[in-house]
Amino acid sequence: MTITLTSEFIRSLDSSAQDVSTAETLPPECYTDAEFYAFEKEAIFTREWLCVGRESWLAEPGDYFTTTIANEPMVVARNRKGEIKAMSSVCQHRAMLVAEGSGNARGFLCPYHHWAYSLDGDLVAAPAMNKTCDFDRKAHGLPNFKVELWHGFIFVNLDAEAEPLAPRLTQVAEAIAPYDLAKAEGPRPEPAPLMAWNWKVMFENNNDGYHASRLHHGPLHDFVPSNLAEFPPADPAAAGYLRYNGSTHPDASFNATQKAMLPIFPGLTEVERNRLTFANLPPTLSLVMTSDVVIYMILRPDSPQTHYMDTGLLVAPGAMKDDAFPHKLEAMWTATQHIIAQDFDVDAKVQIGLQSRYAKRGRYSWQEGAQAGLNNWLIRRYKAEWERHNPEPPVKPRLAVVGG
Repeated sequence: MTITLTSEFIRSLDSSAQDVSTAETLPPECYTDAEFYAFEKEAIFTREWLCVGRESWLAEPGDYFTTTIANEPMVVARNRKGEIKAMSSVCQHRAMLVAEGSGNARGFLCPYHHWAYSLDGDLVAAPAMNKTCDFDRKAHGLPNFKVELWHGFIFVNLDAEAEPLAPRLTQVAEAIAPYDLAKAEGPRPEPAPLMAWNWKVMFENNNDGYHASRLHHGPLHDFVPSNLAEFPPADPAAAGYLRYNGSTHPDASFNATQKAMLPIFPGLTEVERNRLTFANLPPTLSLVMTSDVVIYMILRPDSPQTHYMDTGLLVAPGAMKDDAFPHKLEAMWTATQHIIAQDFDVDAKVQIGLQSRYAKRGRYSWQEGAQAGLNNWLIRRYKAEWERHNPEPPVKPRLAVVGG
């Protein structure tokens, strides 16, 4: 199914940006259509703060890693001053990638023609360009992006005029503060496989309380039943939103024992130890937070119907020093993989269904309150992008008729 973006289509999205009791799902084309994906890249991924990784991945000057989000290759590095820099990894000569993977480097050398860039993105060498008229090295550096650190995560923004992220995350920051994620530790995620479904399908699944007691029914998940889901109201201007899910016992965790196997995050209160916290910073970061483990998922769209997702784990400081840590983590992760496999199977089949002529805009259960939160976040930005390029004509004042 394809669409032609019009003002009428954008207005039709308003029925998804309502309270969950009255809202309907987004049109299926928002998950499948190439024209909408191109629009979404401009509306969302070139204007919003994008999580790219953890600050701990750049421990030393010269450390770098690369990523690609919505078809934009990036390199993130710690320069010689200790500052974190993010920039395009596309050579400004012939568009070759100047960096791949991760490592430690003095700078970035394009392997094609050996244009060399500093860790700040400045072009420092360009062989055999002395006969090129009016060539100015300073004008050909790698495009730099805004960078902001938030609870140990690195965010970048391609929009040079973007407002800071943290002031729009006060509610989320307060909710997750007891975890002190800036000090949390965890192994670097393995390279992510390509997922054959739209990034929003994944983001919705990560935050769907409705399916928990149905799709995941069994001993690995029954301690967080759907009927204990809560959805705190969020400021429409906020950059993120929350979901809580009460647990049937304290310190519940995803493993065969249903109890935390690793050290509890030391700052948690009794309230936090009796629930799971789901923190959502669209379009790229979802957090699933138990008493002993935080699972983070960084979503990276690749096409209208595919994306990558970097999945990592964070634990309390010092937990990884325990000799038994690898064995406990393996037990926990093995159990979690059973749940993830169920989710991935559903996500792939949802994407198939969204392409059907019979796919329609559905209605929500109260246990899907997080979906309404995502819709409100998205549609506010879709409309702003549309109005930026298609302003409504001013309404002409009606002239009063005098006399009869």
